[in-house]
Amino acid sequence: MLYRLSNIFWLGTKELNSLYRDSIMLALVVFSFTLSIYSQSNGATDLVNNASIAFVDEDRSGLSSSLQSAFYTPYFQAPDEITASEIDRAMDEGHYMFVVVIPPNFAADVRKGRSPEIQLNIDATASMQGSIGSAYIQNIISTEVARYISGSDAQPSKGFTLIVRRAFNPNGDSKWFRALAGLLDQLTMITIILTGAALIREREHGTIEHLMVMPLSAFEIAVGKVWANGLVVLIAATLSMHFVVEGLLEVPIAGSRLLLISGMVIYLFSAAAIGIFLGIFARTMAQFALLIMLTISPMQMLSGGNSPIESQPDWLQMITWFLPSRHFMSFSQAVAYRGAGLDIVWPDVLAMSILGLVFFMGSLMLFRRSMSVSK
Repeated sequence: MLYRLSNIFWLGTKELNSLYRDSIMLALVVFSFTLSIYSQSNGATDLVNNASIAFVDEDRSGLSSSLQSAFYTPYFQAPDEITASEIDRAMDEGHYMFVVVIPPNFAADVRKGRSPEIQLNIDATASMQGSIGSAYIQNIISTEVARYISGSDAQPSKGFTLIVRRAFNPNGDSKWFRALAGLLDQLTMITIILTGAALIREREHGTIEHLMVMPLSAFEIAVGKVWANGLVVLIAATLSMHFVVEGLLEVPIAGSRLLLISGMVIYLFSAAAIGIFLGIFARTMAQFALLIMLTISPMQMLSGGNSPIESQPDWLQMITWFLPSRHFMSFSQAVAYRGAGLDIVWPDVLAMSILGLVFFMGSLMLFRRSMSVSK
């Protein structure tokens, strides 16, 4: 037993030395768990952020002034005031995403009960921000006009009061969810790439034959690659969780960090087993890259990080049960956002463990036969 553990340790050490000499792979790991997660979290969003806006105020009333003062950061930049003749040029040059035109006698028409129109010009080249921002602007203007008509902040009685409480994310900041989804994406991609590429590298360099003639079992070779590459990814992911997710992105972790990291270890084992499984089928790095495209993308898209599992078709939800990424996303969201304990998330932990063992045992069964064919 000690002899086998010693073999696994030194095989893993060999993998670490090989990775240490591969500067390109190390750069990929560093980039994936720093800039990639940060940019993904602060990239495309379903919220308006720092949108540029200008007003053409042809009314010059107290109402028109209050409308301009209702737009503030971080959703909108401080509004500029321009003239009607400057609209086309300013939008053609991309200075403003939104231009609101308040017509003459707007406040007077509102007081008389008329329905004056406000023109909203949108730069729709930024389609998502334009669509969402127009809804923001309509809501803000409608609220300010209603407040002006009532003469106070009091709201008319509707017979009931609707109190909205956001659980686990009070401000509805989508960055919180994208950060964790980004971390899962990088865990999946880097773990599969490192373990699969390590096996392909052995085959292409001819060193796999040296390992096969040594008194080593397929189990020892596979576990050596799993623990070495998994350790590198675990360290990178833990540092990323602390410095990038909690530090730069300011995403709070409500639950136990030890439980979160423990679940991460189990998921890394599952992802590494998939990497070895793909590395067995691929004969070259080019084939391995194609297999990665067919594997990682579905694991990321169907994990529940980009869209809720419940919004997917019923038949597709059944398929996602066989993806470790789905269970890790469910586990990590419950621990990180809702503060769940092991008594709640144990089904996801069990599912990740079983799927990891299935892929790992399948890899071992195919490993020896694959190596004998490649000789």
